[in-house]
This record gives sequence, structure tokens and C-alpha cells, in this order.
Amino acid sequence: MTSSTRRAARAASAAPETFDELDATEPTDADREAAYLDVSASARVGRRPKREHKPPEASVSEFDGVRYLHLGHTPWVQGAMRVRKPRVIELEYVRRMMAWLLLHDTERWGSGPSELHAAQLGLGAATLTRYCHAELALRTTAVELNPQVIAACRQWFRLPANDDRLTVVYGDAGDWVRDAAHAGTVDALCVDLYDHQAAAPVLDDVDFYAACHACLAPGGVLSVNLFGRSSKFARSARRIEAVFAEGGGSVRVVAATDEGNTVVLALKGADWPDAAVLAERARVIEARTGLDAPLWTRLLRRVPAERVAKPSAPSAGKAAALPTAATAAAAAAADKN
Repeated sequence: MTSSTRRAARAASAAPETFDELDATEPTDADREAAYLDVSASARVGRRPKREHKPPEASVSEFDGVRYLHLGHTPWVQGAMRVRKPRVIELEYVRRMMAWLLLHDTERWGSGPSELHAAQLGLGAATLTRYCHAELALRTTAVELNPQVIAACRQWFRLPANDDRLTVVYGDAGDWVRDAAHAGTVDALCVDLYDHQAAAPVLDDVDFYAACHACLAPGGVLSVNLFGRSSKFARSARRIEAVFAEGGGSVRVVAATDEGNTVVLALKGADWPDAAVLAERARVIEARTGLDAPLWTRLLRRVPAERVAKPSAPSAGKAAALPTAATAAAAAAADKN
């Protein structure tokens, strides 16, 4: 999820009512039917989620060669794909979510099918899922609660059908990470869970991040998209840091994009690699993928410390507040010492 840019907002102004009303020539009626049927098949992969409210409708718009996914008739962009270059990661914050590659030995990926398991909580426009599955040849799992999003991605965003390396699960992300069957099985867990209003992360408490930590294999990496220009960002980042630090891990922040998206990277059970290691891995990542990994290394920051409110100074021309009985007693005790 990213904040709406001027370009995306203009695209959204012409967004159709629902994704299957978009006038395009790529998918046929058979494709549309297959997309819906595939959602039903995905539902059988995991436990069908319980929902109290109907999920927001998915809609698709296009502007200047870029296709956008929206939810609930809002201008907020849930994901994007350049139609003529579907293998390129279009949005900057999504590219930065791939910075988890810095924290894995480059020998573990990039030379054919990899042993690494990447999972995404929140499908969006399937950008990360497509990239990890097709470009990096990783075993890939995506978890999405809204069946319309899965159908839209299969129909409009070139998300392939499930195969021996790809599993798209129709289910609740919180339930999925808490499932004991997934404990210690994921090497890279990307979290991008915002509702259609983009007000706040849908899952953002300590229990959720602890479940994400449990899902990761030793040395696994959590990559979380947060809006960094809100005071809530720092609070969320510190929650992640508290969970991972307790398990001997380390956390860094990738500085905010122009739109305000900030990515938090949390490494399970290991110290942060030194600058030389990161620089060499960045060089390899850039050579193999074209992603600007050297930029990521320059944008890494420590988690911001909690701000401590400063006591307000007495207003000019007014007397300071009278001491309470407790403060007077403490001062008297200090004088005796």
C-alpha cells in the first residue's frame, strides 16, 4: 500500500466500478471464469477465513501505461504494474521491501530454483509474489483475505496459477502466521497489510509480530511496509524491534520514500551484517536483478528512539507552580544527604 500520488489519483478518478468492468482486450470470458474458479481452489489450500464484513470491491485503472489496483472506490493504490514491463517492480516502496535480499547469502538464490521460501502477507497487485516466484525462482506463498484481489491479480496482473513453487492462500494473515505448521518455515516474510482507506496497518500488535518471528527460520528476515511520516510508525517499528531483540535479532529501517512509506527490516537471531558484507551483497543483487541495492545500504537507519516529553518551562511573567507535598519531602531528604 502506498499513498496516492498525483498520477495514481488521476488514474483512480476513471476507475471502473469493479475489476471485471474494465474495458480491456487481454482477458477473455474464459479467463475471467478461470480466475474465479482459481480463487475457490486457493480457498481449499488453507482454512477458509471467517469474515464479519464483506471485503471491499477491487477495481482496476490504467494511466500512462501503468495498471493500478484499488479497493473500495478510493484513490489509494494497493499495487501497480507497468503493462509492457510486468517483470519490473513499478513502485519504489515495493522495491525497497526487497531489501531483505541484503540479509541472505547471495549463494542461496539467483542460480536456478532456490531453497529459500518467501512469503507475502497481503497480495496487493501481486508484484512481490510474481517477482519472487518468476524472477528469483523462490518457493513462494502469498496470503490474501479478499477473494476479489486474488481474482483481479490472476485476471489483470499476470499472477500465475498455483504450481509446485507457488501457493496463493485465500485466508487471514494473522491465522496463517500463528499456524504451528508454518513455524520456522519462511526465510523472507513481507508484510503489507493496509485496509482500503490506508489509515493504519490491519495487524500491528506485539502478538502479531511475535507470530511473524516464530514463522521465520533462523536467519530469516521480516520486511514490513509502514507509513513513516506518522508518529505511529515509530511505535510500530519499536514493537518489531522489541520482539526481534528478545530473540537475539536486529532491526533496521529503510528511510522513507517521497510518499512516506518506510520499510522495517528485522533479522531473526543474528547480528546485523557489517558494512563490507552489505556492500558486496548489494553489488551482487544489482548485477543479478537490476535492483538498486547499493541505494538500500545508504538508506539504512536504526529504529528511532521513543520521544520523551520535555517538561514545559514556566511562562514568562508567571510564578512557577508550587511544589507538592511529595516533591517538598523529596527535596528535604536530598538536603539532608
